[in-house]
Amino acid sequence: MKPAPAALPIEGELPSLDGATGWLNTPPLTTAGLRGHVVVVDFCTYTCINWIRSLPYVRAWADRYAGQGLVMLGVHTPEFAFERNAGNVRRAVQEMRVGYPVAADNDYAIWHAFGNLYWPALYFADTQGRIRHHQFGEGEYEESELIIQQLLASAAGPGSGEPPARSVVSVDAQGVEAPADWADLESPENYAGYERTENFASPGGIVPGERHGYTAPVRLRLNHWALSGDWTVDGQASTLNAAIGRIACRFHARDLHLVMGPAAAAAIRYRVLLDGQPPGEDHGLDVDGQGTGTVAQQRLYQLIRQRGPVAERTFEITFLDPGVQAYSFTFG
Repeated sequence: MKPAPAALPIEGELPSLDGATGWLNTPPLTTAGLRGHVVVVDFCTYTCINWIRSLPYVRAWADRYAGQGLVMLGVHTPEFAFERNAGNVRRAVQEMRVGYPVAADNDYAIWHAFGNLYWPALYFADTQGRIRHHQFGEGEYEESELIIQQLLASAAGPGSGEPPARSVVSVDAQGVEAPADWADLESPENYAGYERTENFASPGGIVPGERHGYTAPVRLRLNHWALSGDWTVDGQASTLNAAIGRIACRFHARDLHLVMGPAAAAAIRYRVLLDGQPPGEDHGLDVDGQGTGTVAQQRLYQLIRQRGPVAERTFEITFLDPGVQAYSFTFG
Protein backbone atom coordinates (compact mmCIF):
# COMPACT_ATOMS: atom_id res chain seq x y z
CA MET A 1 0.00 0.00 0.00
CA LYS A 2 1.35 3.42 -0.93
CA PRO A 3 1.37 6.20 1.67
CA ALA A 4 -1.56 8.58 1.73
CA PRO A 5 -1.26 11.33 -0.88
CA ALA A 6 0.16 14.66 0.22
CA ALA A 7 -1.91 17.83 0.19
CA LEU A 8 -3.36 18.23 -3.26
CA PRO A 9 -2.81 21.40 -5.32
CA ILE A 10 -5.64 23.25 -7.03
CA GLU A 11 -5.15 22.72 -10.77
CA GLY A 12 -8.12 24.77 -11.96
CA GLU A 13 -11.90 24.78 -12.07
CA LEU A 14 -14.01 21.96 -13.48
CA PRO A 15 -14.89 23.19 -17.00
CA SER A 16 -18.38 23.40 -18.46
CA LEU A 17 -20.09 20.28 -19.77
CA ASP A 18 -22.41 22.28 -22.03
CA GLY A 19 -20.65 21.07 -25.19
CA ALA A 20 -21.88 17.49 -24.75
CA THR A 21 -23.73 16.23 -27.83
CA GLY A 22 -25.68 13.62 -25.87
CA TRP A 23 -25.86 11.73 -22.58
CA LEU A 24 -26.02 8.08 -21.58
CA ASN A 25 -27.15 6.63 -18.25
CA THR A 26 -28.27 10.06 -16.97
CA PRO A 27 -30.14 13.23 -17.80
CA PRO A 28 -27.76 16.05 -18.83
CA LEU A 29 -25.35 17.06 -16.07
CA THR A 30 -23.88 20.48 -15.36
CA THR A 31 -20.79 21.62 -13.52
CA ALA A 32 -22.97 23.59 -11.11
CA GLY A 33 -25.18 20.59 -10.47
CA LEU A 34 -22.16 18.46 -9.55
CA ARG A 35 -21.12 20.80 -6.73
CA GLY A 36 -21.18 18.95 -3.42
CA HIS A 37 -19.88 15.75 -5.03
CA VAL A 38 -16.38 14.47 -5.59
CA VAL A 39 -16.17 14.05 -9.37
CA VAL A 40 -13.81 11.93 -11.45
CA VAL A 41 -13.93 12.72 -15.17
CA ASP A 42 -12.70 9.86 -17.37
CA PHE A 43 -11.94 10.71 -21.02
CA CYS A 44 -12.48 7.64 -23.17
CA THR A 45 -13.21 6.33 -26.62
CA TYR A 46 -14.58 2.83 -26.83
CA THR A 47 -12.01 1.23 -29.17
CA CYS A 48 -8.95 2.55 -27.28
CA ILE A 49 -7.09 -0.42 -25.78
CA ASN A 50 -5.39 1.79 -23.19
CA TRP A 51 -8.75 2.98 -21.90
CA ILE A 52 -10.24 -0.53 -22.09
CA ARG A 53 -7.47 -1.83 -19.82
CA SER A 54 -8.17 0.94 -17.28
CA LEU A 55 -11.93 0.34 -17.29
CA PRO A 56 -12.03 -2.43 -14.63
CA TYR A 57 -10.64 0.03 -12.08
CA VAL A 58 -12.94 2.87 -13.09
CA ARG A 59 -15.98 0.57 -12.87
CA ALA A 60 -14.87 -0.68 -9.46
CA TRP A 61 -14.40 2.86 -8.12
CA ALA A 62 -17.81 3.90 -9.41
CA ASP A 63 -19.42 0.92 -7.66
CA ARG A 64 -17.51 1.27 -4.39
CA TYR A 65 -17.78 5.01 -3.80
CA ALA A 66 -21.09 6.05 -5.40
CA GLY A 67 -22.83 5.83 -2.02
CA GLN A 68 -20.13 7.97 -0.42
CA GLY A 69 -20.54 10.98 -2.66
CA LEU A 70 -18.48 10.12 -5.76
CA VAL A 71 -19.75 10.84 -9.27
CA MET A 72 -17.81 9.00 -11.96
CA LEU A 73 -18.33 10.77 -15.27
CA GLY A 74 -17.22 9.32 -18.59
CA VAL A 75 -16.58 11.71 -21.47
CA HIS A 76 -16.62 9.78 -24.74
CA THR A 77 -14.55 11.74 -27.25
CA PRO A 78 -14.29 9.75 -30.51
CA GLU A 79 -11.02 8.92 -32.22
CA PHE A 80 -12.59 7.41 -35.36
CA ALA A 81 -15.62 8.60 -37.32
CA PHE A 82 -17.76 5.56 -36.45
CA GLU A 83 -17.29 6.32 -32.74
CA ARG A 84 -19.50 9.37 -33.26
CA ASN A 85 -22.44 7.06 -33.97
CA ALA A 86 -24.79 7.15 -30.98
CA GLY A 87 -25.92 3.57 -31.53
CA ASN A 88 -22.34 2.30 -31.54
CA VAL A 89 -21.52 4.14 -28.33
CA ARG A 90 -24.73 3.00 -26.63
CA ARG A 91 -24.02 -0.62 -27.53
CA ALA A 92 -20.41 -0.35 -26.31
CA VAL A 93 -21.48 1.20 -22.99
CA GLN A 94 -23.93 -1.65 -22.40
CA GLU A 95 -21.53 -4.43 -23.44
CA MET A 96 -18.68 -2.98 -21.38
CA ARG A 97 -20.94 -2.71 -18.31
CA VAL A 98 -20.48 1.04 -17.93
CA GLY A 99 -23.28 2.05 -15.58
CA TYR A 100 -22.14 5.55 -14.61
CA PRO A 101 -23.02 8.75 -16.55
CA VAL A 102 -21.35 9.24 -19.94
CA ALA A 103 -21.29 12.46 -21.95
CA ALA A 104 -20.93 12.15 -25.72
CA ASP A 105 -18.31 14.69 -26.82
CA ASN A 106 -18.54 14.34 -30.60
CA ASP A 107 -17.46 17.95 -31.22
CA TYR A 108 -14.49 17.77 -28.80
CA ALA A 109 -15.96 20.71 -26.86
CA ILE A 110 -15.37 19.15 -23.42
CA TRP A 111 -11.99 17.77 -24.53
CA HIS A 112 -10.84 21.28 -25.50
CA ALA A 113 -12.39 22.85 -22.39
CA PHE A 114 -10.16 20.60 -20.27
CA GLY A 115 -7.18 21.07 -22.59
CA ASN A 116 -7.01 17.29 -22.74
CA LEU A 117 -4.68 15.31 -25.02
CA TYR A 118 -5.02 11.70 -23.92
CA TRP A 119 -7.15 8.55 -23.77
CA PRO A 120 -7.50 7.61 -21.00
CA ALA A 121 -7.25 10.73 -18.87
CA LEU A 122 -8.66 11.12 -15.37
CA TYR A 123 -9.40 14.46 -13.69
CA PHE A 124 -10.26 14.48 -9.96
CA ALA A 125 -12.40 17.35 -8.66
CA ASP A 126 -13.42 18.20 -5.10
CA THR A 127 -16.88 19.16 -3.87
CA GLN A 128 -16.24 22.82 -4.71
CA GLY A 129 -15.62 22.01 -8.37
CA ARG A 130 -11.85 22.43 -8.21
CA ILE A 131 -9.57 20.00 -10.06
CA ARG A 132 -7.09 18.60 -7.54
CA HIS A 133 -5.29 15.86 -9.48
CA HIS A 134 -5.01 14.24 -12.90
CA GLN A 135 -3.72 10.96 -14.32
CA PHE A 136 -2.84 10.52 -17.98
CA GLY A 137 -2.61 7.03 -19.48
CA GLU A 138 -2.76 3.63 -17.87
CA GLY A 139 -1.44 2.83 -14.41
CA GLU A 140 -1.18 4.50 -10.99
CA TYR A 141 -4.48 2.91 -10.04
CA GLU A 142 -3.70 2.65 -6.34
CA GLU A 143 -2.61 6.28 -6.16
CA SER A 144 -5.77 7.35 -8.01
CA GLU A 145 -8.01 5.48 -5.61
CA LEU A 146 -6.24 6.91 -2.58
CA ILE A 147 -6.84 10.39 -3.98
CA ILE A 148 -10.55 9.58 -4.35
CA GLN A 149 -10.56 8.49 -0.72
CA GLN A 150 -8.73 11.65 0.32
CA LEU A 151 -11.21 13.91 -1.47
CA LEU A 152 -14.18 12.04 -0.01
CA ALA A 153 -12.70 12.23 3.50
CA SER A 154 -12.13 15.98 3.11
CA ALA A 155 -15.71 16.39 1.96
CA ALA A 156 -17.03 14.47 4.98
CA GLY A 157 -15.22 16.82 7.36
CA PRO A 158 -13.60 16.21 10.77
CA GLY A 159 -16.88 15.48 12.54
CA SER A 160 -17.88 12.56 10.38
CA GLY A 161 -16.35 9.87 12.55
CA GLU A 162 -13.37 7.58 12.13
CA PRO A 163 -12.28 7.39 8.47
CA PRO A 164 -12.39 3.92 6.91
CA ALA A 165 -9.24 1.86 6.51
CA ARG A 166 -7.26 2.73 3.39
CA SER A 167 -7.94 -0.43 1.42
CA VAL A 168 -8.11 -0.37 -2.36
CA VAL A 169 -10.19 -2.40 -4.78
CA SER A 170 -8.93 -5.75 -6.02
CA VAL A 171 -9.45 -6.16 -9.77
CA ASP A 172 -9.17 -9.43 -11.68
CA ALA A 173 -9.28 -8.14 -15.25
CA GLN A 174 -9.90 -10.75 -17.92
CA GLY A 175 -9.96 -10.95 -21.70
CA VAL A 176 -9.26 -7.74 -23.57
CA GLU A 177 -9.31 -5.82 -20.26
CA ALA A 178 -6.32 -7.75 -18.88
CA PRO A 179 -3.16 -5.69 -18.28
CA ALA A 180 -0.63 -5.64 -21.09
CA ASP A 181 2.45 -7.83 -20.91
CA TRP A 182 4.70 -4.77 -20.73
CA ALA A 183 7.93 -6.76 -20.41
CA ASP A 184 7.41 -8.35 -23.84
CA LEU A 185 5.65 -5.49 -25.62
CA GLU A 186 7.85 -4.31 -28.51
CA SER A 187 5.17 -3.26 -31.01
CA PRO A 188 3.53 0.20 -30.86
CA GLU A 189 0.06 1.12 -32.02
CA ASN A 190 -0.15 1.64 -35.77
CA TYR A 191 -2.86 2.91 -38.10
CA ALA A 192 -4.30 1.61 -41.36
CA GLY A 193 -5.19 5.06 -42.72
CA TYR A 194 -2.63 7.15 -44.58
CA GLU A 195 -2.80 10.12 -42.19
CA ARG A 196 -1.02 8.37 -39.32
CA THR A 197 0.35 5.07 -40.56
CA GLU A 198 4.00 4.06 -40.32
CA ASN A 199 6.12 1.28 -41.82
CA PHE A 200 3.83 0.40 -44.72
CA ALA A 201 5.64 -2.27 -46.73
CA SER A 202 3.55 -3.04 -49.85
CA PRO A 203 5.65 -2.28 -52.97
CA GLY A 204 4.99 1.20 -54.33
CA GLY A 205 3.60 2.49 -51.04
CA ILE A 206 0.12 3.84 -50.38
CA VAL A 207 -1.99 5.40 -53.13
CA PRO A 208 -4.05 7.79 -50.96
CA GLY A 209 -7.79 7.84 -51.44
CA GLU A 210 -7.86 5.77 -54.63
CA ARG A 211 -8.83 2.20 -55.40
CA HIS A 212 -5.62 0.25 -55.92
CA GLY A 213 -4.34 -3.30 -56.16
CA TYR A 214 -1.74 -3.99 -53.46
CA THR A 215 0.67 -6.88 -52.94
CA ALA A 216 2.57 -7.90 -49.83
CA PRO A 217 6.29 -8.69 -49.68
CA VAL A 218 7.37 -12.24 -48.91
CA ARG A 219 8.89 -11.14 -45.60
CA LEU A 220 8.10 -8.28 -43.28
CA ARG A 221 10.43 -6.51 -40.88
CA LEU A 222 9.35 -6.09 -37.26
CA ASN A 223 6.49 -3.57 -36.89
CA HIS A 224 5.96 -3.29 -40.66
CA TRP A 225 2.64 -4.07 -42.30
CA ALA A 226 1.23 -4.61 -45.79
CA LEU A 227 -1.94 -5.03 -47.81
CA SER A 228 -2.75 -7.41 -50.64
CA GLY A 229 -5.85 -7.22 -52.78
CA ASP A 230 -8.12 -4.41 -53.97
CA TRP A 231 -8.16 -1.69 -51.29
CA THR A 232 -8.84 2.02 -50.91
CA VAL A 233 -6.67 3.66 -48.24
CA ASP A 234 -8.27 6.82 -46.86
CA GLY A 235 -7.11 9.09 -44.07
CA GLN A 236 -8.47 6.96 -41.23
CA ALA A 237 -8.96 3.47 -42.66
CA SER A 238 -8.27 0.93 -45.36
CA THR A 239 -11.42 -0.40 -47.07
CA LEU A 240 -11.51 -3.68 -48.98
CA ASN A 241 -13.29 -3.28 -52.32
CA ALA A 242 -13.41 -6.91 -53.47
CA ALA A 243 -12.83 -10.33 -51.98
CA ILE A 244 -10.24 -11.67 -51.31
CA GLY A 245 -8.11 -9.16 -49.34
CA ARG A 246 -5.34 -9.56 -46.80
CA ILE A 247 -3.53 -7.55 -44.13
CA ALA A 248 -0.22 -8.77 -42.75
CA CYS A 249 2.06 -7.42 -40.04
CA ARG A 250 5.14 -8.50 -38.13
CA PHE A 251 4.84 -7.91 -34.38
CA HIS A 252 6.29 -8.74 -30.98
CA ALA A 253 3.63 -8.76 -28.25
CA ARG A 254 1.41 -11.14 -26.33
CA ASP A 255 -1.79 -9.66 -27.78
CA LEU A 256 -2.72 -8.29 -31.19
CA HIS A 257 -5.91 -6.32 -31.73
CA LEU A 258 -7.39 -4.80 -34.86
CA VAL A 259 -9.97 -2.02 -34.80
CA MET A 260 -12.27 -2.73 -37.73
CA GLY A 261 -15.86 -2.98 -38.87
CA PRO A 262 -18.12 -3.51 -41.88
CA ALA A 263 -18.71 -0.54 -44.18
CA ALA A 264 -22.33 -1.71 -44.59
CA ALA A 265 -24.66 -3.93 -42.59
CA ALA A 266 -23.44 -7.29 -43.92
CA ALA A 267 -21.12 -9.39 -41.76
CA ILE A 268 -17.67 -10.18 -43.18
CA ARG A 269 -15.90 -13.50 -42.73
CA TYR A 270 -12.18 -13.65 -42.01
CA ARG A 271 -9.40 -16.16 -41.44
CA VAL A 272 -6.33 -15.52 -39.24
CA LEU A 273 -2.90 -17.14 -39.58
CA LEU A 274 0.08 -16.90 -37.25
CA ASP A 275 3.39 -17.67 -38.95
CA GLY A 276 1.40 -19.23 -41.77
CA GLN A 277 -0.62 -21.57 -39.55
CA PRO A 278 -3.97 -21.37 -37.72
CA PRO A 279 -3.37 -19.77 -34.31
CA GLY A 280 -4.51 -22.78 -32.24
CA GLU A 281 -4.17 -21.97 -28.53
CA ASP A 282 -2.82 -18.53 -29.40
CA HIS A 283 -6.17 -17.33 -30.75
CA GLY A 284 -7.80 -14.22 -29.31
CA LEU A 285 -11.35 -13.71 -28.11
CA ASP A 286 -12.69 -12.91 -31.59
CA VAL A 287 -11.26 -15.87 -33.48
CA ASP A 288 -11.29 -19.62 -32.90
CA GLY A 289 -8.36 -22.02 -32.91
CA GLN A 290 -8.78 -22.60 -36.64
CA GLY A 291 -8.45 -18.87 -37.21
CA THR A 292 -12.02 -18.17 -38.30
CA GLY A 293 -14.17 -15.24 -37.23
CA THR A 294 -16.67 -12.64 -38.39
CA VAL A 295 -16.68 -8.84 -38.46
CA ALA A 296 -20.19 -7.70 -37.61
CA GLN A 297 -19.65 -4.50 -35.58
CA GLN A 298 -17.33 -1.50 -35.60
CA ARG A 299 -15.10 -2.16 -32.61
CA LEU A 300 -11.78 -3.53 -31.39
CA TYR A 301 -11.22 -7.24 -32.13
CA GLN A 302 -8.74 -9.32 -30.15
CA LEU A 303 -7.23 -11.71 -32.69
CA ILE A 304 -4.08 -13.07 -31.03
CA ARG A 305 -3.17 -13.85 -27.41
CA GLN A 306 0.02 -15.87 -27.18
CA ARG A 307 -0.32 -18.39 -24.35
CA GLY A 308 3.32 -19.47 -24.30
CA PRO A 309 6.55 -17.46 -24.46
CA VAL A 310 6.05 -14.25 -26.40
CA ALA A 311 8.00 -14.20 -29.64
CA GLU A 312 8.22 -12.16 -32.82
CA ARG A 313 5.51 -13.45 -35.15
CA THR A 314 3.91 -12.77 -38.52
CA PHE A 315 0.17 -12.14 -38.42
CA GLU A 316 -2.12 -12.39 -41.45
CA ILE A 317 -5.84 -11.81 -41.70
CA THR A 318 -7.68 -12.71 -44.91
CA PHE A 319 -11.15 -11.29 -45.52
CA LEU A 320 -13.35 -13.58 -47.55
CA ASP A 321 -15.95 -10.90 -48.28
CA PRO A 322 -15.57 -7.26 -49.38
CA GLY A 323 -16.46 -4.21 -47.33
CA VAL A 324 -14.26 -4.40 -44.24
CA GLN A 325 -12.73 -1.19 -42.94
CA ALA A 326 -9.53 -1.57 -40.92
CA TYR A 327 -8.47 1.33 -38.69
CA SER A 328 -5.63 0.44 -36.35
CA PHE A 329 -3.46 -2.26 -34.79
CA THR A 330 -2.91 -2.23 -31.05
CA PHE A 331 -0.92 -4.61 -28.89
CA GLY A 332 -0.69 -5.80 -25.32
